[in-house]
Order: sequence, then structure tokens, then C-alpha cells
Amino acid sequence: MSDDVQPGFVRVRLDLSYDGKDFSGWAKQARGQRTVQGDIEDALRTVTRSKETYELTVAGRTDAGVHARGQVAHVDLPVELWAEHREKLLRRLAGRLSHDVRIWKVAEAPSGFNARFSAVWRRYAYRVTDNPGGVDPLLRGHVLWHDWPLDMDAMNEAATALVGEHDFAAYCKKREGATTIRTLQELRWERRPDGVLEATVKADAFCHNMVRSLVGALLFVGDGHRPVDWPGKVLAAGVRDSAVHVVRPHGLTLEEVGYPADELLAARNLEARNRRSLPGGGGGCC
Repeated sequence: MSDDVQPGFVRVRLDLSYDGKDFSGWAKQARGQRTVQGDIEDALRTVTRSKETYELTVAGRTDAGVHARGQVAHVDLPVELWAEHREKLLRRLAGRLSHDVRIWKVAEAPSGFNARFSAVWRRYAYRVTDNPGGVDPLLRGHVLWHDWPLDMDAMNEAATALVGEHDFAAYCKKREGATTIRTLQELRWERRPDGVLEATVKADAFCHNMVRSLVGALLFVGDGHRPVDWPGKVLAAGVRDSAVHVVRPHGLTLEEVGYPADELLAARNLEARNRRSLPGGGGGCC
């Protein structure tokens, strides 16, 4: 697969945010459900008065109900169309899109940029409260209520066994032909001044349900239902454990996507597409 833009087109980077509550995830659906991708592509077609729909490529596909503060996508537009609309495109999109999705920046991308394959890390946050009274009504769409007191130190201790390059098959919904090997760069909990517990989860990439499964396992440690070494043992077993609960999506937000310097984009694209395997032959496929 080439990252070269077709002759007569220009690659445009979009930085955006959305509240996932009323979306059936990022990706367009065959049955016509409302999606972030669908809304933006429709708006782009309308404001540029185009007959054709120009398809977006995204840094990280989010599931239904998951939010994003720092999502990144790209779209290849005809040079003439970009030249005509570039100065007013951001404001016109703001006027066309629903209030639960916003595009903050529209700019010509550097050579070799690919929103998905150029990314070197994605950072998510998951927010939980163990307040016995429940969730602040103004935060209810973004914070999970856990009806047990949580020991943050125990959760952070358990998280140390999960950081690094591993096969996360035990914490992922397996997809045919896709590897579950990932490098988890950071996994830690902090309690905010308002009492909300916030997990920072950062990796080169994530497989399906990975963040919400990791959070679910750590919450079981935090409330005392499982010992500190349990999440690490589940990881080592390498198979889905029915005791690992995939927590609800509304507590999860994609906060930021990281990219290398412009001169390293092409090399990163090739690296991201390489087959991954663990040292010693513990590999997956694709």
C-alpha cells in the first residue's frame, strides 16, 4: 500500500473532537446508523458542493459511545477543490456539523502523512468515580460510576505487569487476520481533586476492546475482588478470561495522537504496516 497522494489531489489533515453518546462509533455502517465518519463526510460533500464523497482515514477508530478530544483524520481532495474552499472550509464545516462533533483545524498535510499509519502513539483516558452518591450529573456522560471504594495504589501496582510489549489476546476482541501484539507505553491512575479517578492509557496502537478490558481488570483489583497479581496472570495466560469485564464506553476518551517529525513519516508508515511478533517466536499475524 502506498502513501503517495494521487496526482491532482492534496492530502488534508483534520484535527477534531466529538461526544460519542449518539454515534454508532467512528466508522460508517452498512445499515446507515449515525457515525462520526458519515457525518463529517456528508458535511464535507455539502459545503464543497461536491457530487463525490471523499473518504476519511482516521488515527483510531472508536467504538459506539466512546468520545474523542484529540482525534486526527485525513482526506484527499482535488487540488482545485482545496484551493477554492481552504480559507472558509473550517467555518463552513462548523456551520454544517452537529454540535456533538467539531473540527478544530484543517491544513495541508506534510508529504508522507497518513493519519493512521504515521501515528506513533495514541493516548486515552478512562474516568471513574467511586463516590457513594454516584456521578456528578454534569459529568454523567463521561464518567463511570463504580459502586465500590477503589484502592488506587493497588490498581497502579497491578498495572505495572501490563506495561511493555505483550500479546494482549487476553484483553482484546480477536479479529481475523489481525495481531494482538501491542506496546503499552503507559498505564497509570490518578485521583483528581474532584475525586474522579482517571486512567491514562498510552500505546503505539490498540486492539478492539483493549482499553476497556484493561480498565475492567484493574477495577476488580481496586475494589478488592481480585489480587494485585491477577491482571498480569490473565495477560500471561493469553486467552480471553470471562472474569475480565469490558467496562462501558462512555468513560473512555481518545485524548491525543502522536506523530513523528515530518522527515520520519514515510519510515513510520512502513514500520506500522510490518508484521509484528514477540521475541522468541510468540508472534501473531498481520
